[in-house]
Amino acid sequence: MKLILASFLAIIALAWGWEILSPGHQAVGGSLAWTVYHEGLILTGLWSICLMSLAMILATRPAWLERPLGGMDRIYRLHKWSGILAVGFAAAHWLLEMADDLVETLAGRAGHVDSDELSAFAEPLRDLGEDLGEWVIYVLFALLLITLWKQFSYRLWRPLHRAMPVLYLLVVFHAVVLAPAGYWNQPIGLLLTVLFAGGSVASVLSLTGRIGRKRKVSGRIVSVRNPTPDVVEVQCRLDKQWRGHRSGQFAFVTFDTGEGAHPFTIASADCGDHTVTFDIKALGDYTRQLPRHLSPGSPVQVEGPYGRFDYRRANRRARQIWIAAGIGITPFLAWLESLQGDRTTAVSADLHYCVRDRTADPFVERLEALCAGLPEVRLHVHDKQSGRLTAEALARESADAKRAEVWFCGPRGLGEALRDGLRHAWPGNRVRFHQEAFEMR
Repeated sequence: MKLILASFLAIIALAWGWEILSPGHQAVGGSLAWTVYHEGLILTGLWSICLMSLAMILATRPAWLERPLGGMDRIYRLHKWSGILAVGFAAAHWLLEMADDLVETLAGRAGHVDSDELSAFAEPLRDLGEDLGEWVIYVLFALLLITLWKQFSYRLWRPLHRAMPVLYLLVVFHAVVLAPAGYWNQPIGLLLTVLFAGGSVASVLSLTGRIGRKRKVSGRIVSVRNPTPDVVEVQCRLDKQWRGHRSGQFAFVTFDTGEGAHPFTIASADCGDHTVTFDIKALGDYTRQLPRHLSPGSPVQVEGPYGRFDYRRANRRARQIWIAAGIGITPFLAWLESLQGDRTTAVSADLHYCVRDRTADPFVERLEALCAGLPEVRLHVHDKQSGRLTAEALARESADAKRAEVWFCGPRGLGEALRDGLRHAWPGNRVRFHQEAFEMR
């Protein structure tokens, strides 16, 4: 993700630099101080609006990008950080705009040219664009703080976040009317045109509720049960339009239209009967209340499937290490179900399941039953009594392997600790670490 964002920013900077070096470049000041100031103002604005455009495009859940980017979970992480960086550069752009008087005090008025004087638009439009841009930045600051404040209710955050397409279109207007006129016959102008067009189309799709429409399927809840007080298992039968799923994928599920869609991993294999199962743990207000509101026969809408957490992508020459913690076991349950009786896709792996107490966990017995029919899959359950799973233990267990693939689904902190620990405990080996990035907000 860092490489993608860095490359994206570098492309924008190169296009900006190309325009500066072109013969038709309009100088923004007669002194070095004012030139640096104005170009810094323009570059931070370009980075901000281009990142906003990228975030808007990624918000449409483009399934065709799953293969190159590694899955919808990573697309959403890229969307999230594009938005955060966009607001960060917007803050830098705003601070530079506010520092006009300071630069004038330090460098003098000589050589100063207002950036909007370089625009090809009439003064009324420039003034309107400047005013709109300033107020939108204030709103974006507030939305970013609310988004990063995890305790803020999702039910309240969702309608606020849906205002982003409107804010984006206002920022596009701000950028178009204030961008230097010479930009539009340069590579930077072509780049902006493509990004603005893509972001604007994405905004319209969002405002009209058409994101993911072709992948939405209605259905009914077949059964609801509670394996434990904090886990609800929901089985749904979907309409014939359901295209099926690969084990390990997830879907956006809507039980309550007022609450909207939430991502849940599909915890069952695809048997061709349009039935999917979700094991949902109470991790917030919404998921804690689900058991009281769900019942057989209730309507459900499922959008998907998405994701590339798929054992069939595994390198058969590498040692397979599967690690799950808590409700992160759900994709592995689907994997194990799909492997039952299918020797053509058999895979040798060590499955490590981390729980607090194996005697009280609802999935241990089911895992033991599934693994009993798969001698190539060795189950290891780690709890308080047996001791916590560590990277050192994994390295010792696989000391004879020269390369390994780790498939992890669980709390981010544990995943990062294991990934970093393996780099130190297993320095001479090639370890590829697959981790679900389930943070959609």
